[in-house]
Amino acid sequence: MKVFENLFNFYLNSSIHVALAVVALTYITFIEFDLESDKNMLYFVFFATVTGYNFVKYFGVAKFHHRSLAGWLKTIQVFSFFAFLALCYFALGLSYVTLICIAILAFITFLYAIPILPMRYFRDKKKNLRQISGLKVYIIAFVWTFATVILPILENNIEIDTDVIVSSLQRYILVIVLMLPFEIRDLNFDSLKLATIPQRIGIKNTKIIGVVLLLVFFLLEFFKDDLTTSALLSSLGIIVLTLLFLVFSHRNQSKYYSAFWVESLPIFWLVFLLMFN
Repeated sequence: MKVFENLFNFYLNSSIHVALAVVALTYITFIEFDLESDKNMLYFVFFATVTGYNFVKYFGVAKFHHRSLAGWLKTIQVFSFFAFLALCYFALGLSYVTLICIAILAFITFLYAIPILPMRYFRDKKKNLRQISGLKVYIIAFVWTFATVILPILENNIEIDTDVIVSSLQRYILVIVLMLPFEIRDLNFDSLKLATIPQRIGIKNTKIIGVVLLLVFFLLEFFKDDLTTSALLSSLGIIVLTLLFLVFSHRNQSKYYSAFWVESLPIFWLVFLLMFN
């Protein structure tokens, strides 16, 4: 039992789970726009997510404790190194336009983790993007949206029309709502300087905003030129699930409430879409 628990914790801590969620959202884009499944793109998204998330999560820890790293962190470092090699390999099969956009996302990820922004913009010391008040959730939503909607569209030379814009808005909204249970959970740990949504308006109002955003997400479905029953039903399904997890989230969540179940919601959305398609 202990072995299973350790493996499961590694699965979460090494960002494999969140990477599968990002892959699921990318695959949803293939289905929505009737594109041929691009395994090269899916593999790239998976390994890029693992590399990026582990870089953001563990850069500070590795920087200051590299000589006395815990065994699990060393394992994650080795795993992340091979994930980086894999993403480089699969990047070779992508177009130049896609690679340029990936470079921009990589730069944003770098700024999100490394405190190198000029001191003149801040009164105390250099900061990274995550430390700028109220910015974290919107940066994550932007990166997820660009990676899971825009990159597959560009890679397949699809025109960015109304449907692409609407899908991007939906994805952006959904990721923000998915972040809210995490923001509520982290109320016990986040510095007040971060000015997260729950810190600014409270848990109740955060949930209300989440409900409103989910309603907007659903209404946007009707602005698409190509509206299908499967898309409508799958959207309704993910809205109901997300709503339940948002409503029942609180600051003293169980260990896996957000880290596993909430991050599984994109995977559930893909399952809904495949069921109804």
